Amino acid sequence: MGQLCGRCMQLLRDFVALVQKMSSELVHSIKECLALISECSCLKQNGSKTRQLYKPVLQPHERVTAQEFLQQIERGFEMSPLGKDPLEALRILAFSENPGLQQSAALYYLHMSQHMNVPLPAEHLEPFYALLRSADLEVQQVSSLSLVNFLLEGNIDKEMVVQMGLLEPILDLLESEDPTVQCNSCACTMTLAVSESNREAIGAARGVTPLLSLANSYDPRVQQNAVGAILNLTQSERIQLVLCKEGALPVLTLLLESPDSEVQYYSCAALSNIAANAQHHEAMLRIGDRFLLRTLISLLSSSVDKKVSSQACVCLRNLATRADTQAKLVAKDVLPRLCSLLVSSSEDVRRAAVALLWVLSQYPHNQDPLVCTELLQSLGMLLSVHTTDHVIAGHAACIIENLNLSKNRQRIIESPCVEGLLQTMLSIDIQEDSLHYVTLCLAELAKQEGATLRMVKWIDEPLTKRLVRLAGQREHTETSFRAASIIQHMIDHEKMMLLLKCHITEIQAYLKNFLTHQEVRFQQLAISTFCRLQAEAGWSFLLDWPEY
Repeated sequence: MGQLCGRCMQLLRDFVALVQKMSSELVHSIKECLALISECSCLKQNGSKTRQLYKPVLQPHERVTAQEFLQQIERGFEMSPLGKDPLEALRILAFSENPGLQQSAALYYLHMSQHMNVPLPAEHLEPFYALLRSADLEVQQVSSLSLVNFLLEGNIDKEMVVQMGLLEPILDLLESEDPTVQCNSCACTMTLAVSESNREAIGAARGVTPLLSLANSYDPRVQQNAVGAILNLTQSERIQLVLCKEGALPVLTLLLESPDSEVQYYSCAALSNIAANAQHHEAMLRIGDRFLLRTLISLLSSSVDKKVSSQACVCLRNLATRADTQAKLVAKDVLPRLCSLLVSSSEDVRRAAVALLWVLSQYPHNQDPLVCTELLQSLGMLLSVHTTDHVIAGHAACIIENLNLSKNRQRIIESPCVEGLLQTMLSIDIQEDSLHYVTLCLAELAKQEGATLRMVKWIDEPLTKRLVRLAGQREHTETSFRAASIIQHMIDHEKMMLLLKCHITEIQAYLKNFLTHQEVRFQQLAISTFCRLQAEAGWSFLLDWPEY
């Protein structure tokens, strides 16, 4: 065979180099392909299916326990379903590797949670750890549901659940892909978070992040329970900081527009709790150019669920601590919405609306817009209809007092507010703080002749008797002074004089008490009242000036 020439030799060398290069790239490509295949979830699913084909061997002691447990169930646990023998059997079944045995234990706990109304001993919580950690989905579903039932019925001590180490598996189940497990674990967390110590434990165990994730769930049950758990967690100021840091504010704000009224309520209540802490106001109002304010105002509507409207009022009241926020609320026509809520059939809605109006009335620049016929009419009717509601009475009286400026006074006098305050004074118990504000407001109004004439128009025997008795009682001195002041301003009117003659003995008693009071204002009021009464025809023979 002849020798290759130089040109052919070079071609051969180039071919060998090309083959080597292609081989290297092929091997690299093969490695990359295999790596990608190995990382694909399909292989993991296949592996899971392969593992699921494995059936744990039923140990002899487990078989015996299962048979005995079945016999005990059939006999109805002649001794006690919570006794030592059933507990030992439940432990063996719960910690077994056999899903069927675990399912039996889980189902028995579910049966107990649905039919027993007695506290579950702490030692019965131990098997729950294994059941909640089970790899079997049905066991997770049933055991978490039974735990929810026990918690809701109050048959398990909430702090004990955490002390027994069950919080970790409960929080781990929040990351399950099964909606039922998610729903149950959220419900457990929500119920546990009622306890202050448990709230701190949930925060320390990083339970906030998965709850926020589930708050966006498409499953309404999961979403409700997740937001409910967040609501309970917001009762902790420390966890409020964690929630804000984790991005809870935009999530909760968007949930205000949820079609589910429960989700709306929970998210609104959670925002109300956070808004109670002024350090969060700036971040809350910054969301979407005051989107939160606009959304809350939109919830002040008769078409919205009553408890949502009530909670929206509470949230706005907590946010309205700064003058600029209050001014923006009034500028956004919040007043007509609040007036409509004052006549709501819901006590909570009425109370929340009048409390928000009270906050708004404290800002001087809001007072002119608030003194409108519609609002004054609504306040007067509110007081007249709900005379025994001390919350409404106190807030309404404070609103009227805040608006009682010289330029607004005539409009207040001409409104039903004076009549409403008098009727409320007649009905509110003397021990209530609201009576203090009602008498304060009436005493200030009585200094104006127009208001006095209005009071005389509505005064009758029951109201006169109430005023005299309030003036005569000694436990609440400020209320006594104001009641006596109201009487003193109405003495010059014949109708009032006729009504007072029936109470001459009580009037003399409180006047004598005032004369010996250490404060000069009481003494001055007594002297002024006594002199006015003496000046009236027919009274000089009825009154004896005390000698000291």
